[in-house]
Amino acid sequence: MAERGERRKGSRVQLPERPGGRIRATLSARLLDLSITGVRIEHHNLLRPGLPCTIELPETLGALILPARVARSTVAGTEDGPAGERLLRYESGLAFGDLTADQRAALENVLGRFAPGKPLGHGRLVL
Repeated sequence: MAERGERRKGSRVQLPERPGGRIRATLSARLLDLSITGVRIEHHNLLRPGLPCTIELPETLGALILPARVARSTVAGTEDGPAGERLLRYESGLAFGDLTADQRAALENVLGRFAPGKPLGHGRLVL
């Protein structure tokens, strides 16, 4: 039987004591609604409740990057993917973490543009 050659481009080295690390991934999402306390999104990948993350709002919403935590995530349905495959469509609620004074003011400004005169501590802004 022929011996298979190494397919990796580099050699792996085992690390003693298995140190911890952090993986950062980007997930595309559609924003459904927004409030001073959080955002509801729709997406195609599983998000586990409790997961810390950041939400990057688009330029039209001030290009804010806000700390958040996944409060809930449920399957909301399915849809066809670009290659005709069936994708699960998730809906998740993200609760904002401790916002800086500047982040809070910028978020209030965005919310005020879309819902002028509406108290920002109550209800949600549907986008």
